[in-house]
Amino acid sequence: MIFGFGKSDDSESNNCIEVNGNIKIMPLGASRVQGYKPFYESYRYDLWNKLMEGGWDVDFVGNQDDDFFYGNDKEYCFDIDHQSKAGWTSAVIDNQIDNWLNEVETPDIVLFSSPGANDIILGASLEEIVPNIHSIITKIQAHNPDVTILIEQMAPPKSTFFDENTKLIVEEVKSIINEIAQSKTTEKSLVIAVDMFTDFTDNYLADEIHYNAEGARLIANRYYESLIPFLEN
Repeated sequence: MIFGFGKSDDSESNNCIEVNGNIKIMPLGASRVQGYKPFYESYRYDLWNKLMEGGWDVDFVGNQDDDFFYGNDKEYCFDIDHQSKAGWTSAVIDNQIDNWLNEVETPDIVLFSSPGANDIILGASLEEIVPNIHSIITKIQAHNPDVTILIEQMAPPKSTFFDENTKLIVEEVKSIINEIAQSKTTEKSLVIAVDMFTDFTDNYLADEIHYNAEGARLIANRYYESLIPFLEN
């Protein structure tokens, strides 16, 4: 595995190496992907560090980036590119995903985080959410018929955040995501459900919804384990 290396002014000042890898990965979602240090964390930082430590030839892509400083104690500069923003719903992503994909390098892998989470918070029904998720995946595959999509069976919010009816919807979405992954997989494009739900507790949350540092590491670890088979090919 060989990195594509470059140096920016920031990387010089931070004494870290900037990496421009060949395998393009798009972290896609809303606030759980974006993060908002120091109030809550994104999994992206821990995942990037694990990918660099593993020597993988990767590059995060997206038209969003971070204003947060993650420290300069690592050998490789954290890649701040992503495609996420607080408040984005499945409808917003579905409406804009074609435009976003036209603006960035075509991703080989998409990490589709917590699909439908903000919709559920806003009271949307499954009948509204599920077609959006199908459509988002279809549009990503149209841009790259060989794309691999890892789609989350999302980690639940704090146990006291939702009423019982909404908790049932979250459980239903977990099962539906697995069905969507199977139905959207083609001969060229794999769609893989990644279980972020099991064993995720309130201890991994900084507030009602977002990850603390330990929760971000857990999500990063699960993504990393799921990514390895595709990075090895």
